Amino acid sequence: MPTKVENEFHVTSQVKDTLFELENDFQVGNMTEQGFVMKKSKLLYDHLPEMIQTRLKNLDADFKQEELTEEGYYAKINDVLEAYTSKVAETTNGTNGTKSIDQSGDGMEVECKTNGKTKNHTDETDVTDKQMEVDGELSDAEKELVLSSKKAKQNNNGRRVVQGEVVEKEESLSKTPKEKKSKQPDPKQPSIAAMFAKMPTKRKNVDIDVKEEQNGSQKRNGNAEKKIKIEEGDDGSASDGGTNTRNLRTKTDDAKPAMKSMTTEENLPPSRCRECRQLLDDRELKMFPGDPEDAVDEFIALTDPRLSLFTGEEAEIVSADERPQHKITNFSVYDKNTHMCPFDTGMIEKNKELFFSGHVKPIYDENPAMEGGVATKALGPINEWWTAGFDGGEKCLIGFGTAYAEYVLMSPSEAYKPIYQAMQEKIFISKIVIEFLQKNVDLDSDYEDLVNKIQTTVPPDGCSSFTEDSLLRHAQFVVEQVESFDEAADEDETLLITTLCMRDLIKLAGVTLGKRRAARGVSLKRRKEKQEPVRATVTPLVCNIFDMLFPDEMLMEKGSAGARRHRCGMCDKCQLPDCGKCTACRDKVKFGGSGRAKQACINRRCPNMAVQEAEDNDEVEDIDKENVEAQKKRKWKLGSPLKKRKTKVMWKDESVSAEDDRTYYSSVLINDEQVDVGDCVRVNPDDPSKPLFLARVMSMWQEAENDEPMFHAQWFLYGSETVLGETSDNLEVFVVDECQDTYLGSVNSKCQIIYKEPKPDWFMIGGIEDFNSDRVIEKDDGKTFFYQKLYEPTTARFVDVPKTNNTSGVPDFRFCPCCIRLKQQEKENMPKAFEEVDVEDGGNNKTYYGCCMFEGVEYKISDSVYLNPDAFTFSIKPKAPPTKKYMKKEVDEDLYPEYYRKTSDYVKGSNLECPPPFRIGRIKHIYTKKGNDTIRLRVNKFYRAQDTHKGVTAGYHVDRNLLYWSDEEATIDLTWVQGKCMVVYGEDLSETVQEYSTAGENRFYFLEAYDSENKQFEDPPCHARGAVNRGKGKGKGKGKGKGKSSVSSPKETEAPPKHHKLKCLDVFAGCGGLSEGFHAAGIAESHWAIEKEEPAAQAFRLNNPGCTVFTDDCNVLLKLAIEGEKTNHTGQRLPQKGEVELLCGGPPCQGFSGMNRFNSREYSKFKNSLISTYLSYCDYYRPRYFLLENVRNFVSYKRNMVLKLTLRCLIRMGYQCTFGILQAGQYGVPQTRRRAIILAAAPGEKLPFYPEPTHVFAPRACQLSVAIDDRRYESTTKWTSAPYRTITVRDAMSDLPEITNGHNKQEMSYGGDPQSHFQRKIRGNQYQPILCDHICKEMSPLVAMRMRHIPLAPGSDWRDLPNIVITLPDGTVCQKLRYTHKDNKNGKSSTGALRGVCQCMEAKHQGCDSVYRQFNTLIPWCLPHTGNRHNHWAGLYGRLEWDGFFSTTVTNPEPMGKQGRVLHPEQHRVVSVRECARSQGFPDTYRFYGTILDKHRQIGNAVPPPMAEAIGKQIKKCLIAVESLERAEKAVKIENEDKTKQELNK
Repeated sequence: MPTKVENEFHVTSQVKDTLFELENDFQVGNMTEQGFVMKKSKLLYDHLPEMIQTRLKNLDADFKQEELTEEGYYAKINDVLEAYTSKVAETTNGTNGTKSIDQSGDGMEVECKTNGKTKNHTDETDVTDKQMEVDGELSDAEKELVLSSKKAKQNNNGRRVVQGEVVEKEESLSKTPKEKKSKQPDPKQPSIAAMFAKMPTKRKNVDIDVKEEQNGSQKRNGNAEKKIKIEEGDDGSASDGGTNTRNLRTKTDDAKPAMKSMTTEENLPPSRCRECRQLLDDRELKMFPGDPEDAVDEFIALTDPRLSLFTGEEAEIVSADERPQHKITNFSVYDKNTHMCPFDTGMIEKNKELFFSGHVKPIYDENPAMEGGVATKALGPINEWWTAGFDGGEKCLIGFGTAYAEYVLMSPSEAYKPIYQAMQEKIFISKIVIEFLQKNVDLDSDYEDLVNKIQTTVPPDGCSSFTEDSLLRHAQFVVEQVESFDEAADEDETLLITTLCMRDLIKLAGVTLGKRRAARGVSLKRRKEKQEPVRATVTPLVCNIFDMLFPDEMLMEKGSAGARRHRCGMCDKCQLPDCGKCTACRDKVKFGGSGRAKQACINRRCPNMAVQEAEDNDEVEDIDKENVEAQKKRKWKLGSPLKKRKTKVMWKDESVSAEDDRTYYSSVLINDEQVDVGDCVRVNPDDPSKPLFLARVMSMWQEAENDEPMFHAQWFLYGSETVLGETSDNLEVFVVDECQDTYLGSVNSKCQIIYKEPKPDWFMIGGIEDFNSDRVIEKDDGKTFFYQKLYEPTTARFVDVPKTNNTSGVPDFRFCPCCIRLKQQEKENMPKAFEEVDVEDGGNNKTYYGCCMFEGVEYKISDSVYLNPDAFTFSIKPKAPPTKKYMKKEVDEDLYPEYYRKTSDYVKGSNLECPPPFRIGRIKHIYTKKGNDTIRLRVNKFYRAQDTHKGVTAGYHVDRNLLYWSDEEATIDLTWVQGKCMVVYGEDLSETVQEYSTAGENRFYFLEAYDSENKQFEDPPCHARGAVNRGKGKGKGKGKGKGKSSVSSPKETEAPPKHHKLKCLDVFAGCGGLSEGFHAAGIAESHWAIEKEEPAAQAFRLNNPGCTVFTDDCNVLLKLAIEGEKTNHTGQRLPQKGEVELLCGGPPCQGFSGMNRFNSREYSKFKNSLISTYLSYCDYYRPRYFLLENVRNFVSYKRNMVLKLTLRCLIRMGYQCTFGILQAGQYGVPQTRRRAIILAAAPGEKLPFYPEPTHVFAPRACQLSVAIDDRRYESTTKWTSAPYRTITVRDAMSDLPEITNGHNKQEMSYGGDPQSHFQRKIRGNQYQPILCDHICKEMSPLVAMRMRHIPLAPGSDWRDLPNIVITLPDGTVCQKLRYTHKDNKNGKSSTGALRGVCQCMEAKHQGCDSVYRQFNTLIPWCLPHTGNRHNHWAGLYGRLEWDGFFSTTVTNPEPMGKQGRVLHPEQHRVVSVRECARSQGFPDTYRFYGTILDKHRQIGNAVPPPMAEAIGKQIKKCLIAVESLERAEKAVKIENEDKTKQELNK
């Protein structure tokens, strides 16, 4: 029998060669054991004896009847074939050590060793041999390992010398073409496609002979003439194995020692299939189960009558340029190794052959069942795939195209169903994203909003619920669909790819832009029907100024073309030629156009540059501290001293006076032009390139020792020299408090500068058509200007010109109001002491005083004062807070592979660098030393709770206004004093300490004294409680008798002055944070509010029941008011002129929220006009006070143009105005939030200053200067510290009860008392305390598991996640993240493990490949993928720190969002709605409305009420000052009238 079997077992050389390749594939890991056994069985089946064939058939039948398990089935088949494959292997390998000579095509002799070596040697050689055939798809790490294991094999890329070689060579040399035995038909041979009058569309194949095969081509079965595909590597070049053979051998020898240190299995990259690139050890890798026995080939199936649409009698069956279309059901897609795989990962575009099997049905059949279909096997290979029907339905049509036909997919097979469902999922997600972007393109929604949309969309049948992980999993596909969608955009349309949410998605997921998918017909069609944008309702005055900014909205003519589009020159889009058909091409000169537009072809719109430009627009330059300090020291100077000019000067009249060595005159002739004192002149500057200076002549004189006439000039500034820059009126100038002595000879000519006084009916003339009716210059003659405001250059404040009376006795001919103001300011800022007093044991070398003055504030003995934190120290070192400080430690890098990224000791949101608050002391003595004018103070120290031995922990629980008396004293300079405060003994109060503290600002109290030596608290001494004698006065009437204590009881203090509460209109009101702060300040009453979003409007109504809340568009309401309507369409009464006294709001400006200049495309954005609409509200209603709040970047948008035009409009209306940046954390909230605030006051009112900080905050977040036109403007606040310590996360929410992920109980009990001053204040005085809105978002099981594994230590984030396999609560198994590539930036771990997860981490030019993407891992694959480019994504999945602060509260807390530090410090969840509300400073009694996401959005968009309260208090001070002045003037007027009456009566 053995002899008989051996005689019956004959195979060709091609079969032997193929079998040899199969063995190598299996040994190297490119093929699973099941796949190897199945392929070997099919290959040898026809050559086996009939008895063996029968046995294999029986095994197959047993397996189908489930009598054998899958493992047993493959094992038995392998046993049957093993005896026969050993025969083939023997024949193929030959004798061990035999050499054979190969006559190559060029006559060279190539010496090749046969494969008859030891097993280990063969394995290593074959691994290298097969790995090098992947044509550039291997990573650098894989290539290195392959080279390290390669032996001295000489025939790696040449041909193997096997039986039949001579025949093959002869056939090759004769070059006789023969048919390729393959599923891929030869394009030269007529095929079934001819039946349809169609030339087959095949992907390109290249014919290569045996001579070329030595250069790395792969042998195919039974081919005399070799035909293969040349596949491009990642660098775009074809693999050239033969050329690099010698180099590879050399590298192999050098790499042998290194191989020893990398032989462990965990350091080897996982094996992948060289076709589909799937991991061979992946549990989810599935094999194609095989075709049914009755399955036929594609060309046979297409001739089946069941698929025919025609009877045969038609004149023309099908047009010559169309392939037949059919449907296919129960389909599966697989590669050459029968691995089932997705078809949308780019393999088709890389010329990888994918096949599919199923039941083909006629195109009209709607039944997805297999009945009526033709079972077809190995259709393909697939040339292209496409989608259709993307017009609002839930499902899309997906189809394949082969050389013969097109197939529309119906239902997948059970085995292929999970893969196909993922495909359906990504298409539907693309639909969601594009529709979301279309709807919100003007809103510029952020990443969190997009995630919210994905999570709240109901998935179609067959798809599970969508999560953020779903979006990141399909990010590359989604972005490509958006790019395809943008291809149909008009030139003036915003590309969806440049929106904020898409840019965040691209960065987070590491998407590669500009990839063109070859031969894919994606049928996404951009909606051409455009909704007409709502026209901005603007007053004529605002329209006149903004016409350059919003020409489309203002119904003006369109301006110049947009900015030129740039290209990166690297992506596929940039490589395309101009189409010659689009609008941009038709304008090009080469296509016969004018060439004015200079726009790129619509087909060549570079997505990389579009995204990069959008990113650049959102960047704000970091503040250079050195430049800031230099700017502080630099004094504002108009120009250098002016030099004498050759001008004819002659005194006209006699002198008016002679004082000292000066003779004063009232008139002079300059170039025969008379100039009098009080006239305005133009002065020649030293630099002739500068415009002429403008000045008012305040006095003129000539000195006795100098024959040059001089004059004293008070300067004016052109509007272009102010912060307004190019937006200013060229006829308007501004007074500045700067004057100078200069030569009359430098005067160029006389000019006229007119004071423009506000009209008496100024409040009622807003919005009129003839807005220029108040003009004072009829014609511009170049020498006439006007002014209405004084400008303060250092703070960019425009204020009314102050009236300075000549009360100093200076003669009118040399009176200068500017000099008077400057001297008065200098006098106030200079420290001085007065009222000398006697002090026992005071010493003879000291002079004591009862009062002193500094910066306009008077200080007396026994006054309590704020002092710089460095003024004195305490004798006891406070106890350190019990915090878990972040420390770099040794960790298991295999378990925590991303921990190495935590290279910085800085923890985001930490208060470790936060400075201490002011020291507080009580003045005991004021004195100077003899011979020294420095005023010094002797003060008693007050301790705060955190300054005692109890440390910071004590400060968490006590009242922030509580101090401790101390007999310790310190001596300080008066210049260290920062301001006044009030400190009283609590027992002396007739009210509670809480009532006393809340009755006013800067109020403190003490109940005990602190003994630092004994670390004890005791009753305060008597001299601390009662009055302190000032001492006896001496001489000249100073300090007569004994003085009284300046510490008066609140009973004795005057009641706060009454003031009128302003009627407030809140535009873009949101839920009412700004109004809530103004209510707390006692400055305003909310009468009207406008909020278009219904949930936010309802929240405003809940908290302001007496307010009229409009939900109309603000443009519509303003239009109704301008037209004289009294009510809106719902009957709500509109505010009328003269009723609105305070206008506040934060207009959205996302439409032009970039740093670059405006371009024409942005003019079409409706949102752009909301700034002009809001300013038109101000112009129409003319309120007494105006406030505009916006993000910090508002002042930088469009190179400061938005800010400049806003200020320009306000000044044109007649308002005083200024701008500044405030940090909300400095006003009592545990959050960093920088906001731009523009304040304006009507003429005659007092313009508020910005509030001084009430709380210290992290220095990194307190950089508030603004650079405008190469000049830096500082905040108007003076304090560098603050009265109170910073508010922490612990202060804000440590009293809230514990909840879990997804908690949704709207009301619950607090479960305990408040623990901090902040909590007591925020809870308020509720009769029955109920905690509302302590609810949090429910995160997906995977995200919840990640949160659970984030450590509780400060600074913990995603980098602390372990790389483990874990089962989620829903039963899903979470896999380990695989590191498959080198990371050129970070190297390898200490254990030698790889750190890269994508080929782009090895070399950036390689780009990303979606095959390397991993999902459902505890460590999100996208974060290490792009971490090197984005600061390691520090803070994502970050926990808040108990002793730190919140990042800027966003509208949707997402662990991978813009502000990723949203995890509770100790609980495994994101922060709740109430915790976010507390981070903004909302009281617990404040109600929000709608879904949990509606509430988060209301909170995230709000102005923190404590910051609004601080601003309101500044407005209140100005209001009180003005009303007090009015009352005083009224009293004086009445008194004068009474005197007049009395005199008349006499």
